Amino acid sequence: MKIDLHDRVAVVTGASGYLGRVMVRTLAACGADVVIHYQNNVEMAEQLRKEVLEMGVRTMVCQADITQLDSIMAMRNSINNELGAPDIIVNNAVIQYEWKRILDQDEKDYDSQFRSCVLQSVFMAKAFVPAMVQKKYGRVIAINTECAMQNGPGQSAYVAGKRGLDGIVRILAREVGEHQITVNQVAPGFTISDRDRATGTESKPAYEKSVALKRRGTDQEIANAVAFLASDLASFITGAFIPVCGGNVMPTI
Repeated sequence: MKIDLHDRVAVVTGASGYLGRVMVRTLAACGADVVIHYQNNVEMAEQLRKEVLEMGVRTMVCQADITQLDSIMAMRNSINNELGAPDIIVNNAVIQYEWKRILDQDEKDYDSQFRSCVLQSVFMAKAFVPAMVQKKYGRVIAINTECAMQNGPGQSAYVAGKRGLDGIVRILAREVGEHQITVNQVAPGFTISDRDRATGTESKPAYEKSVALKRRGTDQEIANAVAFLASDLASFITGAFIPVCGGNVMPTI
């Protein structure tokens, strides 16, 4: 048994980011044709395109503002013309900002998280789910966060956006399930990425002591969960919120 995504087209938003780039490589390694979305980092997007081409699958790079419907629709049209209608979408992009306590957080930061978490999910669904309905097949994967369960000081704008995302995608799962489209969430913990490897900051003892597995997860472990949910091995899983955080948070029944 293996993850086989041959003949599938996947879109990863925020693909040039630290987690997104590993998702791209992993989906391509499983055989998927991959659309590399970026907002600003065109250099990393082009590097990924070259890597993916060497894996023997099709790929393309798309720039789009994921907070604007017309920009996402334009991206959809380009993808449909070049690779065909996607089977898998991974809503990974999010706007970065400085975390502060509620009394100090600027209202624009709440707006940015609403637009990049909630509206991205709405706009990506509007753009790509209709074709999935026609095919009676699709995978929608949204990247959430363990913070949505932690509710820590300073996380308010981020958590508000991600909790809003949670509501949207759970409802979407119910609305499109009859068409054999699954909609799930992967919620990473405080994950080791290339940034940590470059700075030697892989270990964070204060964080690790609260994790059941007593370590931080890696970007590859996040990408593995995404690839699983994108595959037919997860064909009867929908509406799930799956923390990939070593047991740092545990949803209850």
